[in-house]
Amino acid sequence: MDTPAAESQPQRPPAGGPPPGVRPHAKLPEPSAIPDHGWHVGHYFYRFRRELIDGPLSAELCQQFCDALAPGDDAMPKRLAAYWISGHEADFAIMVMDPDPAKVEGIHQALLAPGIGRYVEPAWSFISMSEVSEYVPSVEQYRQRLIKEGNEAESPELAAKVSAYERRLPMMNRNRLEPEFPDWPTACFYPMNKSRVPGANWFTEPFSDRNQMMAEHAQSGMAFAGKVSQLISVGVGLDDWEWMVTLWGRNPQYLKEIVYKMRFDEASAKYGQFGPFYVGYRSNGEEILKHCRLSS
Repeated sequence: MDTPAAESQPQRPPAGGPPPGVRPHAKLPEPSAIPDHGWHVGHYFYRFRRELIDGPLSAELCQQFCDALAPGDDAMPKRLAAYWISGHEADFAIMVMDPDPAKVEGIHQALLAPGIGRYVEPAWSFISMSEVSEYVPSVEQYRQRLIKEGNEAESPELAAKVSAYERRLPMMNRNRLEPEFPDWPTACFYPMNKSRVPGANWFTEPFSDRNQMMAEHAQSGMAFAGKVSQLISVGVGLDDWEWMVTLWGRNPQYLKEIVYKMRFDEASAKYGQFGPFYVGYRSNGEEILKHCRLSS
């Protein structure tokens, strides 16, 4: 029996639609380099190429360096701070945040542009994005945590605490996504991973256990409110380490104290893996050049 012509022809997808047997996609967002939530974050560390420098840099080069750290309105990212760095690993660093990655990277490129770029070399960098962590409790999760800690479920005290948290939460989340950089004298920066080794694999632990450990970790940090401010940005899929920790301190002793205290928390003691530490002191372009003995 002959096969009907219609059955012998391969089925064609309907005009503008997916092939037969393939589900149509939901409406997708327009391609964009601008995140829906959070900003791009760049930490860049540099050395001056002192083997090429016999004396103070020229006034023109000094001005180019300062202009790179204080660009005009069109090139200025939402957040920008510069620091001279202690130790031999780097001379100075910049931290940049903006929804547009081109504005973040633009400051880096301005420092490496012809002219001053001959005397500046990158020492290290980390690329990440700001986020609201999955361990930040919702209002109901916060309520259940308070009950677990011994608060009476129907008490006015519990209701007041939950109400206060509900009012604070939007501001706290905004500060995680779009933080202001405190104008404090010192900061430290370091990348970190969560362990995957047998017996201490963070990513195989139940969420409830991870959540509890992170709550303990956060509680340790609260003891430094007003002394230390932090930003945890995520490098997963963007850089070699999973997170970047930025700690700003009113005094460098607070940075030492908070890092020491928090390392005893199980989330760090058992599961934390840390990369290189850099400590810096807030500066502008002129102050960095003067500190590094490169301006007259």
